[in-house]
Amino acid sequence: MKKLFPNDKIALIKYAREGTSIDSAAAGNFGCWDADFNGKNGLNQYDNFLITVKNALSEHDIDKDGQKDRIVPSGIIWMQGEGDASYTEEIANAYYGHLKILMNQMRAALLTDDLPVVIGKISDSGKDASGRVWKMGELVQYAQEKFVKTDKNASIVRSTKNYGYGNDPWHYNSEGYIDLGEKFADEVFRLIINSEKKP
Repeated sequence: MKKLFPNDKIALIKYAREGTSIDSAAAGNFGCWDADFNGKNGLNQYDNFLITVKNALSEHDIDKDGQKDRIVPSGIIWMQGEGDASYTEEIANAYYGHLKILMNQMRAALLTDDLPVVIGKISDSGKDASGRVWKMGELVQYAQEKFVKTDKNASIVRSTKNYGYGNDPWHYNSEGYIDLGEKFADEVFRLIINSEKKP
């Protein structure tokens, strides 16, 4: 990212919880992002996201140099969907609508309606007795593609289909994660440059 934005100071606000779904019907033991879901301690993942953003934006001297810093949101990076692909066809088919609502909620929380969104396309290691870890994976992949086709300021990283996996059937190996990070940075940069060119 620093190579792409050499003149900018870059801050990442990270909130993640593995295994989560967007659909509350697929929350399982991991929780979900449905803003109406009343999960552990009365919170859901969207609530936790809002708390994380509020804490980050309340920091006024990030680099501790004594000068006030202003955080300017530049994009949303989203790698999720496996949880919604693990249950029923109904849950997977609802993914597009749920993703659209959630990204709009996140954009609203960051006060930028057209904030760039880059999606990491889910993939499947095939390391399961059935040969498919995510039984509804194709439906979620379709929903992810539909989202980026219908959202004017969204993009998708598809190189995930070529990644190797680590010691389990769910997580990419180190090379995959490095490439994913680089591709995310490239796509956010492309979306920002394209939006600046618009009249």
